[in-house]
Amino acid sequence: MNAHPARSRLHETLERLADPRLLRQDAFVGGGWMPSKAGERFAVTDPADGTTVAHVALLGADETTRAINAAHAAFPAWAGLLPQQRSTVLMRWNEAIIAMREDLALLMTLEQGKPLAEARSEIDYAASFVAFYAEEAKRVGVEGVASHLPGADLRLTRRPVGVAGLVTPWNFPSAMLTRKAAAALAAGCTVVAHPSAHTPLSALALAELASRAGFAPGVFNVVTGNAATIVGRLCEDARVRALSFTGSTEVGRLIAAQCAPTVKRLVMELGGHAPLIVFADAEIDRAVEIAVDAKFATSGQDCLAANRIFIERPVYDAFAIAFTERTKALAVASGLHEGAQIGPLMHERAVAKCEAHVADALAKGARLLCGGRRHPAGPLFFQPTVLADVPPDAAIMHEETFGPVAALAPFDAEVEVLARANDTEYGLVAYLITRDGARASRMSAALDYGMVAVNRVKITGAPIPFGGTKQSGLGREGSRHGLEAFTDIQYVCLDRG
Repeated sequence: MNAHPARSRLHETLERLADPRLLRQDAFVGGGWMPSKAGERFAVTDPADGTTVAHVALLGADETTRAINAAHAAFPAWAGLLPQQRSTVLMRWNEAIIAMREDLALLMTLEQGKPLAEARSEIDYAASFVAFYAEEAKRVGVEGVASHLPGADLRLTRRPVGVAGLVTPWNFPSAMLTRKAAAALAAGCTVVAHPSAHTPLSALALAELASRAGFAPGVFNVVTGNAATIVGRLCEDARVRALSFTGSTEVGRLIAAQCAPTVKRLVMELGGHAPLIVFADAEIDRAVEIAVDAKFATSGQDCLAANRIFIERPVYDAFAIAFTERTKALAVASGLHEGAQIGPLMHERAVAKCEAHVADALAKGARLLCGGRRHPAGPLFFQPTVLADVPPDAAIMHEETFGPVAALAPFDAEVEVLARANDTEYGLVAYLITRDGARASRMSAALDYGMVAVNRVKITGAPIPFGGTKQSGLGREGSRHGLEAFTDIQYVCLDRG
Protein backbone atom coordinates (compact mmCIF):
# COMPACT_ATOMS: atom_id res chain seq x y z
CA MET A 1 0.00 0.00 0.00
CA ASN A 2 1.31 3.45 -0.90
CA ALA A 3 2.01 5.98 1.83
CA HIS A 4 -0.36 8.91 2.26
CA PRO A 5 0.53 11.48 -0.46
CA ALA A 6 0.92 14.36 2.02
CA ARG A 7 3.24 12.29 4.21
CA SER A 8 5.27 11.31 1.16
CA ARG A 9 5.59 14.96 0.12
CA LEU A 10 6.70 15.88 3.63
CA HIS A 11 9.33 13.14 3.62
CA GLU A 12 10.63 14.35 0.25
CA THR A 13 10.72 17.95 1.50
CA LEU A 14 12.61 17.08 4.66
CA GLU A 15 15.15 15.19 2.57
CA ARG A 16 16.00 18.53 0.97
CA LEU A 17 17.48 19.77 4.26
CA ALA A 18 21.24 20.02 3.89
CA ASP A 19 21.58 19.84 7.68
CA PRO A 20 18.79 17.73 9.28
CA ARG A 21 20.08 18.73 12.75
CA LEU A 22 18.31 22.06 12.29
CA LEU A 23 14.97 20.31 12.72
CA ARG A 24 14.86 20.34 16.53
CA GLN A 25 11.90 19.19 18.59
CA ASP A 26 13.10 19.89 22.15
CA ALA A 27 13.38 23.25 23.86
CA PHE A 28 16.80 24.86 24.29
CA VAL A 29 17.61 25.71 27.92
CA GLY A 30 20.94 26.34 29.61
CA GLY A 31 22.92 25.32 26.54
CA GLY A 32 21.19 21.94 26.12
CA TRP A 33 18.09 20.41 24.56
CA MET A 34 15.23 19.91 27.02
CA PRO A 35 12.12 17.74 26.62
CA SER A 36 9.13 18.49 28.84
CA LYS A 37 9.25 17.12 32.37
CA ALA A 38 6.14 15.02 31.76
CA GLY A 39 7.18 13.97 28.27
CA GLU A 40 4.31 15.89 26.69
CA ARG A 41 4.54 17.23 23.15
CA PHE A 42 2.40 19.21 20.71
CA ALA A 43 2.07 18.80 16.97
CA VAL A 44 3.39 21.35 14.50
CA THR A 45 1.48 21.06 11.24
CA ASP A 46 1.90 22.30 7.69
CA PRO A 47 -1.05 24.69 7.18
CA ALA A 48 -1.07 23.86 3.45
CA ASP A 49 -2.24 20.28 3.97
CA GLY A 50 -2.47 19.60 7.71
CA THR A 51 0.46 17.18 7.75
CA THR A 52 2.27 16.89 11.06
CA VAL A 53 5.82 18.14 10.60
CA ALA A 54 7.12 17.63 14.14
CA HIS A 55 6.16 16.98 17.75
CA VAL A 56 7.71 19.69 19.93
CA ALA A 57 8.31 19.65 23.67
CA LEU A 58 5.39 21.08 25.67
CA LEU A 59 7.12 22.87 28.53
CA GLY A 60 5.38 24.35 31.54
CA ALA A 61 5.99 26.77 34.39
CA ASP A 62 8.70 24.70 36.06
CA GLU A 63 10.78 24.41 32.90
CA THR A 64 10.29 28.12 32.23
CA THR A 65 11.69 28.85 35.68
CA ARG A 66 14.69 26.66 34.85
CA ALA A 67 15.27 28.76 31.72
CA ILE A 68 15.04 31.97 33.76
CA ASN A 69 17.46 30.46 36.29
CA ALA A 70 19.91 29.66 33.49
CA ALA A 71 19.63 33.14 31.96
CA HIS A 72 19.98 34.81 35.36
CA ALA A 73 23.10 32.76 36.17
CA ALA A 74 24.66 33.51 32.77
CA PHE A 75 23.96 37.25 32.89
CA PRO A 76 26.98 38.52 34.89
CA ALA A 77 29.55 36.83 32.64
CA TRP A 78 27.80 37.82 29.40
CA ALA A 79 27.27 41.42 30.53
CA GLY A 80 30.90 41.52 31.71
CA LEU A 81 32.35 40.70 28.31
CA LEU A 82 33.89 43.45 26.27
CA PRO A 83 31.40 44.76 23.70
CA GLN A 84 33.78 43.57 20.99
CA GLN A 85 33.56 40.04 22.36
CA ARG A 86 29.76 40.04 22.27
CA SER A 87 29.98 41.46 18.76
CA THR A 88 32.19 38.58 17.63
CA VAL A 89 29.71 35.95 18.85
CA LEU A 90 26.82 37.77 17.20
CA MET A 91 28.70 37.94 13.90
CA ARG A 92 29.33 34.19 14.04
CA TRP A 93 25.58 33.71 14.55
CA ASN A 94 24.86 35.94 11.57
CA GLU A 95 27.25 33.97 9.39
CA ALA A 96 25.67 30.67 10.47
CA ILE A 97 22.18 31.96 9.61
CA ILE A 98 23.31 33.09 6.16
CA ALA A 99 25.03 29.76 5.52
CA MET A 100 21.84 27.85 6.38
CA ARG A 101 19.47 30.20 4.55
CA GLU A 102 17.84 27.56 2.37
CA ASP A 103 17.23 25.10 5.21
CA LEU A 104 15.83 27.81 7.48
CA ALA A 105 13.50 29.01 4.73
CA LEU A 106 12.29 25.49 4.07
CA LEU A 107 11.49 24.88 7.73
CA MET A 108 9.65 28.19 7.90
CA THR A 109 7.47 27.40 4.90
CA LEU A 110 6.65 23.97 6.32
CA GLU A 111 5.37 25.35 9.61
CA GLN A 112 4.10 28.81 8.59
CA GLY A 113 2.95 28.28 5.01
CA LYS A 114 4.35 31.42 3.39
CA PRO A 115 5.77 31.06 -0.13
CA LEU A 116 9.35 29.86 -0.15
CA ALA A 117 10.55 33.06 -1.87
CA GLU A 118 9.09 35.11 1.00
CA ALA A 119 10.67 32.75 3.53
CA ARG A 120 14.10 33.23 1.96
CA SER A 121 13.64 36.99 2.13
CA GLU A 122 12.70 36.72 5.78
CA ILE A 123 15.88 34.77 6.57
CA ASP A 124 17.89 37.55 4.95
CA TYR A 125 15.91 40.06 7.00
CA ALA A 126 16.51 38.05 10.18
CA ALA A 127 20.24 37.85 9.55
CA SER A 128 20.42 41.60 8.94
CA PHE A 129 19.35 42.33 12.52
CA VAL A 130 22.09 40.12 13.90
CA ALA A 131 24.72 41.78 11.72
CA PHE A 132 23.46 45.26 12.59
CA TYR A 133 23.46 44.68 16.34
CA ALA A 134 26.84 42.97 16.20
CA GLU A 135 28.14 46.38 15.12
CA GLU A 136 25.93 48.38 17.49
CA ALA A 137 27.24 46.34 20.43
CA LYS A 138 30.53 48.20 20.05
CA ARG A 139 28.85 51.62 20.16
CA VAL A 140 27.12 51.47 23.54
CA GLY A 141 29.27 54.19 25.00
CA VAL A 142 29.67 56.42 28.04
CA GLU A 143 28.17 59.88 27.70
CA GLY A 144 29.59 62.94 29.38
CA VAL A 145 27.34 65.70 30.72
CA ALA A 146 28.39 69.29 31.29
CA SER A 147 28.45 69.66 35.05
CA HIS A 148 26.07 72.02 36.82
CA LEU A 149 27.91 71.34 40.10
CA PRO A 150 31.31 72.89 41.01
CA GLY A 151 34.13 70.39 41.38
CA ALA A 152 32.19 67.44 39.93
CA ASP A 153 32.36 65.30 36.81
CA LEU A 154 29.11 63.80 35.49
CA ARG A 155 28.90 60.55 33.56
CA LEU A 156 26.03 58.53 32.03
CA THR A 157 26.50 54.84 31.30
CA ARG A 158 24.06 52.47 29.59
CA ARG A 159 23.90 49.14 31.40
CA PRO A 160 21.99 45.98 30.40
CA VAL A 161 18.77 45.54 32.35
CA GLY A 162 19.29 41.81 32.99
CA VAL A 163 17.23 38.86 31.76
CA ALA A 164 14.96 39.70 28.80
CA GLY A 165 11.81 37.72 28.00
CA LEU A 166 10.95 37.65 24.28
CA VAL A 167 7.55 36.56 22.95
CA THR A 168 7.44 36.18 19.17
CA PRO A 169 4.59 35.70 16.65
CA TRP A 170 3.91 33.10 14.00
CA ASN A 171 3.79 35.38 10.94
CA PHE A 172 7.52 36.26 10.99
CA PRO A 173 8.98 33.50 13.18
CA SER A 174 12.65 34.15 12.41
CA ALA A 175 12.91 37.91 11.89
CA MET A 176 10.89 38.85 14.95
CA LEU A 177 13.11 36.66 17.11
CA THR A 178 16.41 38.04 15.80
CA ARG A 179 15.14 41.64 15.90
CA LYS A 180 14.50 41.26 19.62
CA ALA A 181 17.24 38.82 20.61
CA ALA A 182 20.13 40.46 18.74
CA ALA A 183 19.33 43.84 20.33
CA ALA A 184 19.06 42.38 23.83
CA LEU A 185 22.21 40.28 23.45
CA ALA A 186 24.20 43.20 22.04
CA ALA A 187 23.18 45.29 25.04
CA GLY A 188 24.53 42.58 27.36
CA CYS A 189 21.24 40.97 28.37
CA THR A 190 20.55 37.26 28.41
CA VAL A 191 17.40 35.95 26.76
CA VAL A 192 14.49 33.59 27.37
CA ALA A 193 12.45 33.44 24.15
CA HIS A 194 9.01 31.92 23.66
CA PRO A 195 7.98 31.35 20.03
CA SER A 196 4.40 30.84 18.91
CA ALA A 197 3.24 27.24 19.23
CA HIS A 198 2.30 27.40 15.53
CA THR A 199 5.91 28.06 14.46
CA PRO A 200 8.49 26.89 17.01
CA LEU A 201 10.76 25.14 14.51
CA SER A 202 12.27 28.37 13.18
CA ALA A 203 13.20 29.51 16.68
CA LEU A 204 14.69 26.14 17.60
CA ALA A 205 16.77 26.10 14.41
CA LEU A 206 18.08 29.56 15.31
CA ALA A 207 18.93 28.23 18.78
CA GLU A 208 20.93 25.40 17.21
CA LEU A 209 22.88 27.94 15.19
CA ALA A 210 23.35 30.19 18.23
CA SER A 211 24.86 27.23 20.08
CA ARG A 212 27.28 26.64 17.21
CA ALA A 213 28.16 30.34 17.19
CA GLY A 214 29.48 30.08 20.73
CA PHE A 215 26.88 31.63 23.03
CA ALA A 216 27.66 30.43 26.55
CA PRO A 217 25.07 28.15 28.22
CA GLY A 218 22.12 30.15 29.49
CA VAL A 219 22.72 33.24 27.35
CA PHE A 220 20.13 32.26 24.73
CA ASN A 221 17.17 30.05 25.68
CA VAL A 222 14.06 28.99 23.76
CA VAL A 223 11.08 27.68 25.73
CA THR A 224 8.29 25.97 23.75
CA GLY A 225 4.80 25.15 24.93
CA ASN A 226 1.61 26.82 26.11
CA ALA A 227 1.78 30.60 25.81
CA ALA A 228 -0.41 31.43 28.81
CA THR A 229 1.72 29.31 31.14
CA ILE A 230 5.14 30.30 29.83
CA VAL A 231 4.46 34.00 29.31
CA GLY A 232 2.68 34.17 32.66
CA ARG A 233 5.82 32.91 34.37
CA LEU A 234 8.02 35.36 32.44
CA CYS A 235 5.72 38.21 33.52
CA GLU A 236 5.62 37.31 37.21
CA ASP A 237 9.32 36.54 37.75
CA ALA A 238 11.03 39.68 39.05
CA ARG A 239 14.38 38.55 37.62
CA VAL A 240 13.01 39.08 34.10
CA ARG A 241 13.61 42.81 33.83
CA ALA A 242 12.37 43.40 30.29
CA LEU A 243 9.67 41.80 28.19
CA SER A 244 9.37 42.29 24.44
CA PHE A 245 6.17 41.10 22.76
CA THR A 246 4.89 41.09 19.20
CA GLY A 247 1.25 40.15 18.75
CA SER A 248 -2.29 41.41 19.07
CA THR A 249 -3.24 44.49 21.03
CA GLU A 250 -5.66 42.42 23.11
CA VAL A 251 -2.92 40.07 24.31
CA GLY A 252 -0.53 43.01 24.73
CA ARG A 253 -2.92 44.60 27.23
CA LEU A 254 -3.02 41.38 29.25
CA ILE A 255 0.77 41.09 29.28
CA ALA A 256 1.16 44.72 30.36
CA ALA A 257 -1.18 44.08 33.27
CA GLN A 258 0.71 40.92 34.28
CA CYS A 259 4.03 42.78 34.18
CA ALA A 260 2.82 45.70 36.28
CA PRO A 261 3.59 44.13 39.71
CA THR A 262 7.27 43.74 38.79
CA VAL A 263 7.45 47.03 36.81
CA LYS A 264 9.25 45.51 33.84
CA ARG A 265 10.59 47.36 30.84
CA LEU A 266 8.03 46.72 28.10
CA VAL A 267 8.60 46.78 24.35
CA MET A 268 5.44 45.96 22.41
CA GLU A 269 4.73 45.79 18.71
CA LEU A 270 0.97 45.28 18.59
CA GLY A 271 -1.84 45.40 16.04
CA GLY A 272 -2.07 47.50 12.92
CA HIS A 273 -4.89 48.78 10.71
CA ALA A 274 -2.97 50.49 7.95
CA PRO A 275 -4.62 52.95 5.59
CA LEU A 276 -3.32 53.23 2.03
CA ILE A 277 -4.24 56.53 0.40
CA VAL A 278 -4.09 57.04 -3.38
CA PHE A 279 -4.45 60.58 -4.70
CA ALA A 280 -5.64 61.38 -8.20
CA ASP A 281 -2.22 62.62 -9.29
CA ALA A 282 -0.67 59.18 -8.70
CA GLU A 283 0.57 57.05 -11.58
CA ILE A 284 -2.13 54.36 -11.49
CA ASP A 285 -0.10 51.31 -12.50
CA ARG A 286 2.54 52.12 -9.89
CA ALA A 287 -0.15 52.78 -7.27
CA VAL A 288 -1.75 49.41 -7.99
CA GLU A 289 1.60 47.65 -7.73
CA ILE A 290 2.26 49.26 -4.34
CA ALA A 291 -1.23 48.47 -3.08
CA VAL A 292 -1.11 44.81 -4.12
CA ASP A 293 2.25 44.34 -2.43
CA ALA A 294 1.13 46.20 0.70
CA LYS A 295 -2.07 44.15 0.97
CA PHE A 296 -1.13 40.62 0.00
CA ALA A 297 2.42 40.01 1.29
CA THR A 298 2.46 37.05 3.70
CA SER A 299 -1.06 36.31 2.41
CA GLY A 300 -2.23 39.45 4.21
CA GLN A 301 -1.09 38.09 7.57
CA ASP A 302 1.08 41.08 8.39
CA CYS A 303 0.60 43.93 10.86
CA LEU A 304 1.87 46.22 8.07
CA ALA A 305 -0.79 45.02 5.62
CA ALA A 306 -2.92 47.73 4.02
CA ASN A 307 -6.31 47.04 5.55
CA ARG A 308 -8.18 50.11 4.24
CA ILE A 309 -7.47 51.41 0.74
CA PHE A 310 -8.79 54.92 0.06
CA ILE A 311 -8.73 56.20 -3.55
CA GLU A 312 -9.52 59.75 -4.66
CA ARG A 313 -12.75 59.64 -6.65
CA PRO A 314 -11.48 60.80 -10.10
CA VAL A 315 -9.28 57.67 -10.37
CA TYR A 316 -11.34 55.33 -8.19
CA ASP A 317 -12.90 53.24 -10.96
CA ALA A 318 -9.67 52.90 -12.95
CA PHE A 319 -7.76 51.90 -9.85
CA ALA A 320 -10.41 49.36 -8.78
CA ILE A 321 -10.39 47.67 -12.20
CA ALA A 322 -6.60 47.43 -12.40
CA PHE A 323 -6.24 46.37 -8.77
CA THR A 324 -8.83 43.63 -9.21
CA GLU A 325 -7.12 42.27 -12.32
CA ARG A 326 -3.78 42.12 -10.49
CA THR A 327 -5.43 40.41 -7.53
CA LYS A 328 -7.08 37.78 -9.72
CA ALA A 329 -3.66 36.95 -11.19
CA LEU A 330 -2.08 36.11 -7.82
CA ALA A 331 -1.02 32.45 -7.68
CA VAL A 332 -2.60 30.57 -4.76
CA ALA A 333 -0.77 27.39 -3.73
CA SER A 334 1.29 25.69 -1.06
CA GLY A 335 4.31 27.81 -0.22
CA LEU A 336 6.54 24.98 -1.45
CA HIS A 337 5.24 25.37 -5.00
CA GLU A 338 7.46 27.44 -7.25
CA GLY A 339 5.74 30.71 -8.08
CA ALA A 340 3.26 30.63 -5.20
CA GLN A 341 2.25 34.13 -4.09
CA ILE A 342 -0.61 33.44 -1.68
CA GLY A 343 -0.20 30.55 0.73
CA PRO A 344 -2.52 29.14 3.39
CA LEU A 345 -3.65 31.09 6.40
CA MET A 346 -2.34 30.00 9.77
CA HIS A 347 -5.48 28.50 11.29
CA GLU A 348 -9.23 28.12 10.90
CA ARG A 349 -9.96 31.26 12.95
CA ALA A 350 -8.14 33.35 10.34
CA VAL A 351 -10.21 31.91 7.51
CA ALA A 352 -13.42 32.40 9.46
CA LYS A 353 -12.54 36.05 10.10
CA CYS A 354 -12.03 36.65 6.38
CA GLU A 355 -15.42 35.12 5.69
CA ALA A 356 -17.05 37.23 8.39
CA HIS A 357 -15.50 40.48 7.14
CA VAL A 358 -16.60 39.78 3.57
CA ALA A 359 -20.16 38.87 4.61
CA ASP A 360 -20.47 41.93 6.85
CA ALA A 361 -19.21 44.32 4.17
CA LEU A 362 -21.55 42.90 1.51
CA ALA A 363 -24.51 43.09 3.90
CA LYS A 364 -23.74 46.79 4.40
CA GLY A 365 -23.61 47.62 0.71
CA ALA A 366 -20.10 46.80 -0.52
CA ARG A 367 -19.56 45.21 -3.94
CA LEU A 368 -17.54 42.01 -4.42
CA LEU A 369 -15.12 42.44 -7.32
CA CYS A 370 -13.32 39.11 -6.95
CA GLY A 371 -12.79 36.24 -4.51
CA GLY A 372 -14.85 36.24 -1.36
CA ARG A 373 -14.72 32.60 -0.34
CA ARG A 374 -12.46 29.71 0.59
CA HIS A 375 -10.05 28.48 -2.06
CA PRO A 376 -10.13 24.85 -3.29
CA ALA A 377 -6.39 24.50 -2.63
CA GLY A 378 -7.17 23.43 0.93
CA PRO A 379 -9.16 24.15 4.11
CA LEU A 380 -6.92 27.05 5.20
CA PHE A 381 -6.72 28.80 1.83
CA PHE A 382 -8.83 31.89 1.10
CA GLN A 383 -9.28 33.50 -2.30
CA PRO A 384 -7.57 36.87 -2.77
CA THR A 385 -10.54 39.18 -2.42
CA VAL A 386 -11.42 42.74 -3.44
CA LEU A 387 -14.36 44.60 -1.96
CA ALA A 388 -15.39 47.96 -3.45
CA ASP A 389 -17.48 50.80 -2.00
CA VAL A 390 -16.91 49.53 1.52
CA PRO A 391 -18.88 51.76 3.91
CA PRO A 392 -17.32 53.30 7.03
CA ASP A 393 -19.43 51.16 9.37
CA ALA A 394 -18.22 47.83 7.93
CA ALA A 395 -16.25 45.70 10.40
CA ILE A 396 -13.25 45.53 8.05
CA MET A 397 -12.91 49.31 8.33
CA HIS A 398 -12.42 49.01 12.10
CA GLU A 399 -10.78 45.62 12.64
CA GLU A 400 -7.51 44.15 11.40
CA THR A 401 -8.40 41.35 8.96
CA PHE A 402 -5.06 39.52 8.83
CA GLY A 403 -5.95 37.83 5.60
CA PRO A 404 -6.09 38.39 1.81
CA VAL A 405 -9.15 40.67 1.76
CA ALA A 406 -8.78 44.21 0.36
CA ALA A 407 -11.33 46.93 1.16
CA LEU A 408 -11.61 49.85 -1.29
CA ALA A 409 -13.43 53.11 -0.67
CA PRO A 410 -13.50 56.46 -2.52
CA PHE A 411 -12.80 59.88 -1.02
CA ASP A 412 -13.26 63.43 -2.23
CA ALA A 413 -11.03 65.67 -0.13
CA GLU A 414 -7.71 65.56 1.69
CA VAL A 415 -9.24 66.58 5.00
CA GLU A 416 -11.86 63.84 4.67
CA VAL A 417 -9.42 61.00 4.03
CA LEU A 418 -7.08 62.19 6.75
CA ALA A 419 -9.89 62.02 9.31
CA ARG A 420 -10.88 58.53 8.13
CA ALA A 421 -7.30 57.27 8.13
CA ASN A 422 -6.74 58.47 11.70
CA ASP A 423 -10.08 57.16 12.96
CA THR A 424 -8.67 54.05 14.63
CA GLU A 425 -7.09 52.99 17.91
CA TYR A 426 -4.10 51.73 15.92
CA GLY A 427 -1.16 53.73 14.62
CA LEU A 428 1.52 51.45 13.20
CA VAL A 429 1.98 52.34 9.52
CA ALA A 430 0.24 54.36 6.82
CA TYR A 431 0.84 54.34 3.06
CA LEU A 432 0.58 57.47 0.94
CA ILE A 433 0.73 57.63 -2.87
CA THR A 434 0.98 61.05 -4.51
CA ARG A 435 3.31 62.97 -6.81
CA ASP A 436 2.66 66.23 -4.97
CA GLY A 437 5.65 66.82 -2.70
CA ALA A 438 3.94 69.42 -0.56
CA ARG A 439 0.96 67.13 0.00
CA ALA A 440 3.26 64.23 0.90
CA SER A 441 4.95 66.35 3.54
CA ARG A 442 1.68 67.78 4.86
CA MET A 443 -0.08 64.41 5.04
CA SER A 444 2.88 62.61 6.60
CA ALA A 445 2.94 65.13 9.43
CA ALA A 446 -0.80 64.82 9.99
CA LEU A 447 -1.08 61.02 9.87
CA ASP A 448 -1.08 59.68 13.44
CA TYR A 449 1.20 56.73 12.74
CA GLY A 450 4.65 55.68 13.87
CA MET A 451 5.73 55.02 10.29
CA VAL A 452 4.64 56.48 6.95
CA ALA A 453 5.54 54.98 3.56
CA VAL A 454 5.38 57.49 0.72
CA ASN A 455 5.20 56.08 -2.80
CA ARG A 456 6.67 52.73 -1.76
CA VAL A 457 5.99 49.57 0.24
CA LYS A 458 9.34 48.48 1.66
CA ILE A 459 10.37 50.71 4.56
CA THR A 460 11.56 48.28 7.21
CA GLY A 461 15.12 47.22 7.99
CA ALA A 462 17.58 46.88 10.81
CA PRO A 463 18.65 50.58 10.94
CA ILE A 464 15.12 52.01 11.35
CA PRO A 465 13.05 52.33 14.56
CA PHE A 466 10.05 50.06 13.95
CA GLY A 467 6.95 50.79 16.00
CA GLY A 468 3.67 52.61 16.28
CA THR A 469 1.60 55.11 18.17
CA LYS A 470 -1.61 54.75 20.19
CA GLN A 471 -2.50 51.09 20.80
CA SER A 472 -0.09 49.74 18.21
CA GLY A 473 2.66 49.42 20.77
CA LEU A 474 5.26 50.75 23.15
CA GLY A 475 8.85 51.59 22.27
CA ARG A 476 10.74 50.80 19.08
CA GLU A 477 12.56 47.79 17.63
CA GLY A 478 15.51 47.97 15.27
CA SER A 479 17.99 50.87 15.12
CA ARG A 480 20.00 52.00 18.14
CA HIS A 481 16.68 52.66 19.90
CA GLY A 482 15.97 48.93 19.84
CA LEU A 483 19.20 48.24 21.72
CA GLU A 484 18.66 51.07 24.18
CA ALA A 485 15.30 49.54 25.14
CA PHE A 486 17.25 46.77 26.90
CA THR A 487 19.43 49.17 28.89
CA ASP A 488 19.16 51.39 31.95
CA ILE A 489 21.04 54.67 32.30
CA GLN A 490 23.29 54.93 35.34
CA TYR A 491 24.30 58.45 36.34
CA VAL A 492 27.58 58.86 38.27
CA CYS A 493 28.52 62.15 39.90
CA LEU A 494 32.24 62.10 40.75
CA ASP A 495 33.76 64.69 43.06
CA ARG A 496 37.16 65.91 41.87
CA GLY A 497 38.28 66.83 45.37
